[in-house]
Amino acid sequence: MLSLRTIARSAPRVARGLANTAIKTTRPTLLQTAFPSSRLQCASAFSTSSIRAKSAAPESDAELAEKIASEIQMEDELKDQEEIPTSVKDYLENGPFKVIDTPGQEEVVLTRSFGDEKIRVSFSIADLNAYDPDSDEFQDQAMADEEDLDQATNGKDLESENPSDAEGEAQGFPARINIIVEKKNKGALAIETVAEDGMIVVDNVYYYADAAHAYAKTTEAAHQRQDMYVGPPYGNLDEDLQVLFERYLDERGINQALAIFVPDYIDMKEQKEYLRWLNNVKGFIEA
Repeated sequence: MLSLRTIARSAPRVARGLANTAIKTTRPTLLQTAFPSSRLQCASAFSTSSIRAKSAAPESDAELAEKIASEIQMEDELKDQEEIPTSVKDYLENGPFKVIDTPGQEEVVLTRSFGDEKIRVSFSIADLNAYDPDSDEFQDQAMADEEDLDQATNGKDLESENPSDAEGEAQGFPARINIIVEKKNKGALAIETVAEDGMIVVDNVYYYADAAHAYAKTTEAAHQRQDMYVGPPYGNLDEDLQVLFERYLDERGINQALAIFVPDYIDMKEQKEYLRWLNNVKGFIEA
């Protein structure tokens, strides 16, 4: 059933359609020819309906701005109720990295010096927006290992016995962390990792003789390094070698503390960026 608001909005369009049909299908009589003022009346009716149609746009703008304002108010209330996560606060105060967070940008960059090395760590809030715990990928992964299923079942039993403990735990999400370790005139290592469940998991380790290739973001630079041999699949490496790479990263601050910090910081930044987006869109609509 159409609402009164919908009917009211559609009325001017219907009236205009009927007026146009009458103009097109009705032949002028002698009286209409003798008195051209009737044409002015038709033109006046057409003009009025056009004005009414145009007035619908500002009304929708006002409704949209009002709805956005309510969303902003709700986000502000939630922000006032929530505190900065302990993991984020502690890491910002005691972590070895300098955090570079540019408002309006998805990527967050951490930098530090370690001996003669320059280390750059980056991650993006896009991982949170792309995360879907109900997707087939995560469902298949959860069903692939019977041992994991048994552990999950035992975990559910423990949660039912201690519901208060279960409520205090938040489900995390995998966050990609890209690391570049550069030495002057010696090239750079580019290491792709994932932070999940408080662990740093290494996916790939690449070496570039020219450090510029590790930072490359342009199409031309990416094309230049496309044919380079930068390393074997990480999973093919000897297990002891993989363990030593993990220790190498741990000594440089790529550790459990970072693995806990990154997802929490992504969640916090995404909320800030969403609120900034709401305010920007509201300002644009009302301008």
